[in-house]
Amino acid sequence: MTRPRQIKLGAFLMATGHHAAAWRHPDAQADAGVNVAHYRQIVQTAERAKFDLVFVADSPAGWPRAKEPEARQRSSQGAHFEPLTLWSALSQVTENIGFVATASTTYEDPYLLARRFASLDHLSGGRAAWNVVTTGADVSHNFSVAGHPAHADRYARAEEFVDLVLDLWDSHEDGAFPRDKDSGIYVDLDRVHQLNHKGAHFSVRGPLNVPRPPQGHPVVVQAGASEPGRRLAARTAEMIFTANQTLADAQAFYADVKGRLAGFGRRPEDLLIAPGIFPVLGGTEAEARRNHDDIQNLIHPAIAWEILGRHYQGRDLSGLSLDDKAPPLPESTELNKSRLALVTDLVARGNLTLRQLYLSVAGARGHREVVGTPEQVADAMQDWFDHGAADAFNIMPPVLPRGLDDFVAEVVPILRRRGLFRDDYEGPTLRENLGLARPENRFAARRRITAAE
Repeated sequence: MTRPRQIKLGAFLMATGHHAAAWRHPDAQADAGVNVAHYRQIVQTAERAKFDLVFVADSPAGWPRAKEPEARQRSSQGAHFEPLTLWSALSQVTENIGFVATASTTYEDPYLLARRFASLDHLSGGRAAWNVVTTGADVSHNFSVAGHPAHADRYARAEEFVDLVLDLWDSHEDGAFPRDKDSGIYVDLDRVHQLNHKGAHFSVRGPLNVPRPPQGHPVVVQAGASEPGRRLAARTAEMIFTANQTLADAQAFYADVKGRLAGFGRRPEDLLIAPGIFPVLGGTEAEARRNHDDIQNLIHPAIAWEILGRHYQGRDLSGLSLDDKAPPLPESTELNKSRLALVTDLVARGNLTLRQLYLSVAGARGHREVVGTPEQVADAMQDWFDHGAADAFNIMPPVLPRGLDDFVAEVVPILRRRGLFRDDYEGPTLRENLGLARPENRFAARRRITAAE
């Protein structure tokens, strides 16, 4: 009997929570970004609830929050752990939950990245995933590079980068290290492959100096929703983190990306779509709205203008008040293209004031906000899951740890009662729990195909 399709769940962790003012909330751990005990608590909470994965976003440089010292002092984004280091530590105090780390194809090296993620997959027993990003913001000032590449150039590099990393993860076939003491054979050289890669951006001989990862290779996640991003995801990704505001938009994105898979010899089930959702809970809808208002009221005015300044990059807003109508967003912005389109649509559709705009993005940054009872949050998730808009959800707690604790205690049991979420893990690896096949080694596949011809 085929098991009914069920929702996959990720916990998208920002140190103190996703809301811009989360660190000021009484329930927040203010030093959370560099507090490993805090992360251990919330990751173990997610695992007890049988979440598939935990995820942290990351940038290869400090977030360009605000130019005014007063605003910077009120931002909590400047101090947090490097994700692979954090996940390596927490993989040792968990057993089943997967770990997704962000790493940039623009400011990383393919060989070193492949080595670190392969190591995490071994350390965790097959629970690693790489969130592929090209880095929209200009952080070139911290690197020995000649400026920040244009969008098209970043994706051209990313296409080669991802293929190279996949080849490096496969540069040792399964069983390449017999380590036979009797024969004295440590490595089977017939199962070791040099890449001898020479491309437009990289030259790498290989092989990788880490054996093939337990999952075959870490799960590949992608978050770009621009045209080049969708193309890269359809060709290489196994999960997409996406931001959508409405069911119609989410359905259109889902159908578009899934519809591209056949062109790359892939099936719809080979790629999971996971929109972000920012749940604000209360015993009643009115209580949930009061909880939402309480955290919205913690936004310092300097941060409000800083949020607006990032969206109106280069535009002088000094002559406007927060109650003036939000003008159209400029085409030139530090936001990535897909997020710019989403916020531009939000402004146009909502006829918002500047105050309403910053309040709309201060929590979920363009992801869907659901403010209501646990039943209402579960209803919202089921609606998208049942109507071709999502395979999974990336839960974005407003404040941590309480936001995740409440979701686990109040929403997860409802999803279980409806048969929408698991009672226990399907297996020890992230692939098994996500329902993704273990990939065949690329070099072994080429040899098999050649032999059959």
